[in-house]
Amino acid sequence: MLNYKEELEKAMLLLADKEDTFFLGQSLEYGGIAMAQTFQKISNHKKLEMPVAENLQMGISTGLALEGFVPITVFPRWNFLLVAADQLVNHLDKIILMTEGQYRPKVIIRVAVGVEKPVNPQEQHLGDFTEGYRKILKTIEIVKLTSADQIVPAYLRAYN
Repeated sequence: MLNYKEELEKAMLLLADKEDTFFLGQSLEYGGIAMAQTFQKISNHKKLEMPVAENLQMGISTGLALEGFVPITVFPRWNFLLVAADQLVNHLDKIILMTEGQYRPKVIIRVAVGVEKPVNPQEQHLGDFTEGYRKILKTIEIVKLTSADQIVPAYLRAYN
């Protein structure tokens, strides 16, 4: 049986091997959150440690994508992605429509739903806004990974 964390690490390493990928988010270089463990084997030159500035992070991700990179932008919880909603909903999601397909930025957004064990992070870290975002995004596909066997194929598909 496949291990969820190991498959996430494997997917991140596969993406890191691509010349045009770049990772940005909180705790990528310095740890501090469980998600950080899946980035430990990725070279620091492929990572940009971000402050708690989610809207800025999504804007930088969009800019990198417009310049030909494939950023993997990491938000530790859905609740944090809410702060980046302006950049995500009004900019990244609409660029392809506003430019009539001239620009097709590719950004892989990694976000997690909080878990209550071993420590309950409380309500502001337990949100799952998958369905809400599906309703408001027009050009961005949301994939919810519920089993380990989905992880590597989903990230490779997102890259390609």
